[in-house]
Amino acid sequence: MAKQKYYVVWKGKTPGVYHTWADCQKQVVGFEGAQYLSFENLGDAEVAFTKNPWLFLNKGNASAKKSSVSSDKIIPESLSVDAACSGNPGVMEYRGVHTRTKEEYFRLKFPLGTNNIGEFLAIVHGLALLKQKGVPNPIYTDSKTAMAWLKTKKCKTKLERNRQTEELFQLIDRAEKWLSENSYTTTVLKWDTESWGEIPADFGRK
Repeated sequence: MAKQKYYVVWKGKTPGVYHTWADCQKQVVGFEGAQYLSFENLGDAEVAFTKNPWLFLNKGNASAKKSSVSSDKIIPESLSVDAACSGNPGVMEYRGVHTRTKEEYFRLKFPLGTNNIGEFLAIVHGLALLKQKGVPNPIYTDSKTAMAWLKTKKCKTKLERNRQTEELFQLIDRAEKWLSENSYTTTVLKWDTESWGEIPADFGRK
């Protein structure tokens, strides 16, 4: 039998503490920038609701087992994305993996691109995937540039659009179109490489 969980919605249609995921989902789905988290203890959830959400969102489940100072801050049930480029521009690929298990969810490769484009597309790919599956997990990226592009909903690359890069630019067009036409509740978080090491989606080519 699944353990009872309680859901705190700090930012949503109606903030509060909810006893089922179904009730929580009604408050956050379709609400851009929603802030919410599950807890295993009702008392913890009620206390958390009265505090700054980022005290908990940066740590994951407040009732989770604490193993070390750095890992305590990582939300294990999340999606990590990253990109790699052989030269910049050069052969580019990006992927998304489960942060805890490192199970690969998607991976795409292009003959010519840049690392920033790959990071941006990986985030949008992750956002679309999580929304399609109805999964509330956050996304980690180690790219400040990609996060900035995400905020403006525009891939501000200087890469030339030509026959060699046309397939990549078609995907960029689709990503920008998706961002302009869709709302999402997924939180995109900056991976702290200095404290936590390489992001789980890293290609290990440094």
